[in-house]
Order: sequence, then C-alpha cells, then structure tokens
Amino acid sequence: MCGIIGAVSTRNIVPVLVQGLERLEYRGYDSCGVAVYAQDAAPGLRRARSTSRVADLAEQVATTHLEGALGIAHTRWATHGAPALHNAHPHFSHGTGAGASSKAGRVALVHNGIIENHDELRAALQACSYVFNSQTDTEVIAHLIDSLYDGDLLDAVKNALPQLRGAYAIAVFCKAEPSRLIGARSGSPLVLGVGMNGKEHFLASDAMALAGVTDQIIYLEEGDLVDVQHETFALCDKANRVLSASQRPIRTVHTNSGAIEIGPYRHYMHKEIFEQPRSVAATLQGVVRITPELFDQQMSNTPGANAARVFAQIDSVLILACGTSYYSGCVAKYWIESLAKVPCNVEVASEYRYRDSVPNLKTLVVTITQSGETADTLAALRHAQSLGMAHTLTICNVATSAMVRECSLAYVTRAGVEIGVASTKAFTAQLAGLFLMTLCLAQAKGMLSDAEEARHLKAMRHLPAALQAVLALEPQVMAWAEDFAKCENALFLGRGTHYPIAMEGALKLKEISYVHAEAYPAGELKHGPLALVTSAMPVVTVAPNDALLEKLKSNMHEVRARGGVLYVLADADTRIESGEGLNVIRMPEHYGELSPMLHAVPLQLLAYHTACARGTDVDKPRNLAKSVTVE
Repeated sequence: MCGIIGAVSTRNIVPVLVQGLERLEYRGYDSCGVAVYAQDAAPGLRRARSTSRVADLAEQVATTHLEGALGIAHTRWATHGAPALHNAHPHFSHGTGAGASSKAGRVALVHNGIIENHDELRAALQACSYVFNSQTDTEVIAHLIDSLYDGDLLDAVKNALPQLRGAYAIAVFCKAEPSRLIGARSGSPLVLGVGMNGKEHFLASDAMALAGVTDQIIYLEEGDLVDVQHETFALCDKANRVLSASQRPIRTVHTNSGAIEIGPYRHYMHKEIFEQPRSVAATLQGVVRITPELFDQQMSNTPGANAARVFAQIDSVLILACGTSYYSGCVAKYWIESLAKVPCNVEVASEYRYRDSVPNLKTLVVTITQSGETADTLAALRHAQSLGMAHTLTICNVATSAMVRECSLAYVTRAGVEIGVASTKAFTAQLAGLFLMTLCLAQAKGMLSDAEEARHLKAMRHLPAALQAVLALEPQVMAWAEDFAKCENALFLGRGTHYPIAMEGALKLKEISYVHAEAYPAGELKHGPLALVTSAMPVVTVAPNDALLEKLKSNMHEVRARGGVLYVLADADTRIESGEGLNVIRMPEHYGELSPMLHAVPLQLLAYHTACARGTDVDKPRNLAKSVTVE
C-alpha cells in the first residue's frame, strides 16, 4: 500500500527518492510524487506528481531538473479522494488571509494511514482561511502543522499529533528550515535509515526503499518522533522522552536489491510461482528435528519467551489473519486439531477486535502475515493482548517487521521478497511454517511419536521436489485457462483441508483476472450454490485421494447432472477420468497431510494464465495493494 521515502543530505537526493519509490512499487499504488526544497534562484518548495507509474514521475523530474538536498516522496493507494493528480502526495500547506500562514506552501508532507477526524479538522482550518486543494485526509495534517508553526518544526509536529485521531506515518519538512526532516508514526510503520557517510539520513515506510543506500536501520515504535538532519538525528517517544541508542538500536538489515529483478519471466507473479520449491526449501532449511526452540526469537519485545514452556501450557489456539493468510490459517486449523488434538479457532483479523469475545489466557494467539505490517492483523493482535492473552506467535516473512517485534514467539518464513500483489510463494511458505508449528504442538502434547516425527520430516524434505513436479503441469493448466478466460463466473469446490485451498484458488482468480469466483465446501452444493450451476459456469474441484474422496465424487455427479462442466485436480489413484464435461489434471502424487500445499500451485497457475489471456495487469491488479497498512 502507500509508501514513503524521505532524505536530508548534502547532495541532490532526488535520484535516491525516485529509486526508493521504484523499490516500493510492489506494494501497489495509483499515484506518486516527489517534493524537495530547491535552492535555486528562487528557493522554495518544488514538486512533481503523477497518476501513472514511477517511470513517468522520473521523466517529469528529469525534464524539469527537479533537484534538492532535502526531500520526500510517496506512492499513494487512494482512500480519501479519487486517484487524481490533485490528491497525489506530497501535499503543501496553503492559506490566504490573516488567519492562515502568509507564506503559502511552506510545509510539505507525505502520509500513510487514515485520519478519522479529518472532517472536523478540515472545518476548523477552513475557518482559519486555509484552502484545500484535495479531498485527502493528508492535506489536513499539512495545514494543521502550518497553523501551529512558530519557528520550530518539531514543536509544531508535536503539537499537531495529539489532535489527530487514527493511524499515521508522516514525513514533513518546512522551507523555513531547509536542512531538517521530521518523522512520526502511530499505527503505520516508519524506519530511520542512518547514512553510511555521516552526511545524510533517511526516512522510509519500508527498509526495502533504502536498499543500496544504507543497511543501517532504526525501527520506530508506536508514538515515536524523529528529528532528522544531515549529520545528526534525535528520537523521542510519545511522552516526549528522549530515546537512547540502546532503546532504539541500529540494526543491520540486508535487503537484496537483486531479489526484485524479474529475470526471464513475463510477470513477477509467474516468477514467484516457480520460486516455490526454493522458497519452501529455504523456509524449512536447518529443520532436522521437531523442536519448539525453532519458534524462540530475539526480535521480540518480550525477550526470553520460551516456546517449549508456552506450547506445554496452552490449551487452545486462536489464529488471526487476513486474505490469503487467513486461508493458510484455515488449513492449519485442520492440522492442529487432527495432529495436535488442540482446539483451534481462525478469525478474520479485521472482524475479531470489533466483537465481544471470551478471552482464554491459556490460548496461543497466532498471527499470519506476509509483510508483518498488516494493519488489521496488528490491531487484532494488540486487542488479544489487551484481553490478557500474552502467549503470542507469528508466522511472518519479514524478520524485522512490527509483527515479529510484538509477538513473543515467531517463525520467519524465507520466501524472499514477493512483488506480485496476489500472494503465491508467501502462501506456501506460510503453510510450511504452520505445519512445523503443528508438529511442535503435537510433540508438546505427547501426540507425536518418534516414528511419526521421522515420517513428517521425510515428507517435508521432499516438498521442493514434489512442488517442482506440480509445476510441470503448467501446459495442461494453460489449456484450462483458455476456457476460463471466456467466462465471467466460476465455482470452486473442496472438502476438508482442501476447502481452504478452493477458497484460495477462487481468491486468486478474482484478484487478477477479475472473473467472479466463489468457493464452497462441496457438501454445501445442494444447500444453495447448485442453483448457480450451468454449462456457462466452470466448476473447479480439488480431489485428493483422501477419506472424503467418495463423498466428493457424489458432489461432482450433482454438478454433471445439472449440465455443469467440471475441472478436476485429481490424485493419480482417484479413478477419475476425463470425459464429456469432465476435464482432469492428474497430480503427480498424493501427499498426505501436506497435499494442500501441492494443490494450491495449479490453482495459482490457472489464475495467472487466465489473467494473461484476458489482458489484465497481473502484478498490479486494479484497486488492490500488496501491503495493507491502513484499516
């Protein structure tokens, strides 16, 4: 979602800002912009904005010779106001008359998050003669800071923040102080990049934006403010207490810029689908025994938490997640209750904190998130903690994220940077981490024998080869995609652990091809969805050779009897054969408990090739963002 980068230096910083925006493109956006303090013949604020891609912004910058040693830049995903140029960041303060600043355009600001009380603040500022040129909540912050400015930008920001209700990460500068940049965060991530030469420092919403510029990163905590100048920086917390180096340590963060090269692939999503054997292997690298210590970690705000003790104490599991991560949690529920015999609930994170729930202090709260910055999931975690549930664990792909820092236990997947908005390799890596967690819980509860441990470890070691064999089915999936590209609706069916895989397959198809797709447990067909079945609606069925296979075959007959056309992912020994109205792709092998991971891959390929056939923007689907950092 929205991305921020800012810098104060002794050199022209615009190329760094634009490069930072390019590194943040994967998050999703519909406009972008850069603003600097220009020290030319008429010193002041200058900006360039675009509702196209960052490449267009770069052309504008080159054409207009935009330069400056102090600047901010932003990629915006529209919330308040349409994706139009006047709503693009950065925003400048602007006022007329005695009540407003007599120096129009003296404050420049970028913002991630949502200000919930922007309407009342807007009305108050308009009464003071401030002029609004956008529909955004962000412009309110720029005017508010301007209205409070009296020669010290840090003081103005400090006085403005208590008036804001909602979530924010901001970077702001003022033309009256042309070598100073102020940052603040509450509910949205922000990091400080410490320059390598002692002559420049940076702000960013994601350390990835600073790849190649600095690997020295300070992660700001909730309520932090930072005063950045080219040779120095100072931090304080929300209580205005100065923070020491030990309280906000500098961390070395290695961000591999080569990881985001697309290589020979047409789209990042295609590349990432084919990276899954490697990403799952990396996620399970070093796992030679099933041991809870795999979930102990150093980044936590509660250091010293012991997974073995926690796993032994808990009597239930609560999984909190959104989107694709929610579906991985739904698979894990089957695993946890079947293998560990521990009750498990899975909640949509965006709903969990807005209902009355009954806390259980012996619950293990598990969050699942690719970025570790998902706003709804972080809020749900904090809500669970506020209810007294202190046993927390995250399955996350970013070791330095807020989620990892705020959970006492963690398993960091190693899927690598995922650029495509529709998650693929992060999903299968999450499933690998969740299966490992399930085995650790089973061991702690005395439900895992040595022989079973050995069997599961062997199966996990074979996963990369099994995934590679599934990827070889791509030509057959491409043939299916030609049919799906002509349809506007599709139905996905699954049973047991494969029902969440059907849901994930439907999500992928609608995310990137814009084909309306729904998923149901196959047994629910005759309770409503069967009314939708016609020859014009393809029905995808996930058919592993498990205990529910015969039941599933009966559901398939129900579809065929109504003239429906079936597309079946079947294990080799299911005795389901292709025929009129029945299209079958045979999976290379049945994979027991880990079968859901394998069946997810052809559904990813189906969505991808359908989207390609329909000509959609695969990596940047309309209206969506990669990292959802606002509620």
